[in-house]
Amino acid sequence: MNNEKKPSLPILRGLLFTYCIENTKNLEREEIISSKNINDESELSELFHTLTKPEFLSYREDEQKWFIETIENYLSTDESLESVFHLFDTYFEDEILDKRRFIKVLLDCLKLYRLELNDTKT
Repeated sequence: MNNEKKPSLPILRGLLFTYCIENTKNLEREEIISSKNINDESELSELFHTLTKPEFLSYREDEQKWFIETIENYLSTDESLESVFHLFDTYFEDEILDKRRFIKVLLDCLKLYRLELNDTKT
C-alpha cells in the first residue's frame, strides 16, 4: 500500500498561515511582514527565511517533502495558484502581483532549508 500523500493546494495555506491576519496577534511579526516588498524576490526570500523557515523545519521530513512535491506539482501545471490566496487576508502591504513567482520563491526557499538540514546531518 502506498502511504505517499497526494499533492494538495490547501496545505500551502497552512504553511502560509504565518502571514494571515487570522493568525495570533504578534506585533513584531506583523511589522516584519509589512516592512517587506513581497514582489521583490530578495525581500520575499528574507521574509521566508525569518518566518517560514523555523515553522517548516518543525515539520517531519515526510511533511516537508510533501510541501515541496505539492508546490513542484502545481508549478508544473497551468494552475494559477489563485485558490491558495483566495479569501486569505495577509499582513502584506502590497498585493501579490505574480502568485506563481511568489510560490516559486517559496519553493526555492523550502528546498534550501531541506539542503541545509541534510548538510547538518552529514
